[in-house]
Amino acid sequence: MTWTVTPEHFDSPDAALLRRDYYDEVASRYWGRPATTAEIDEGLTDDGAGLLTPPTGEFVVGRFDGRAAACAGLIVKGAADGAPGSAGVAELTRVFVRPEVRGTGGGGLLLAAIEVRARALGVRLLRLDTRNDLVEARGLYAKHGYREVPAFHRRRYAEHWFAKDLATV
Repeated sequence: MTWTVTPEHFDSPDAALLRRDYYDEVASRYWGRPATTAEIDEGLTDDGAGLLTPPTGEFVVGRFDGRAAACAGLIVKGAADGAPGSAGVAELTRVFVRPEVRGTGGGGLLLAAIEVRARALGVRLLRLDTRNDLVEARGLYAKHGYREVPAFHRRRYAEHWFAKDLATV
């Protein structure tokens, strides 16, 4: 059983299905019930996925034994302090591993692939937000060197903020 992780356009058939499954899981957990098709559609509407392409970002798909099973996105936010030539900042987003293949190493491979893509885009600080109920995600980030940091925005659904300095790893 092997994993591969490669860049892929966010609206390819496999990527679109993974993004849909991601929204299904996070919405269902949040509401404590299965999300409806309409709720998932609403979550995907104007979700900013267009930023997940160079030069503003990247999207990767992980395949387990050739089957699309995971995804992650990167959105470049700009300079760390606004000064020209300063270190870039990006946000990690839409990290998802299908439940049946969690614990097989795919999450770590997704993060490594996104970090490689981020460095290629000039990013030095990678950050993200997540929620209390996404326990597996918080564990994954901590395991791979992301540290919990003070809030860097006040968006709905964000309850934990993490960052990783790519210049030191």
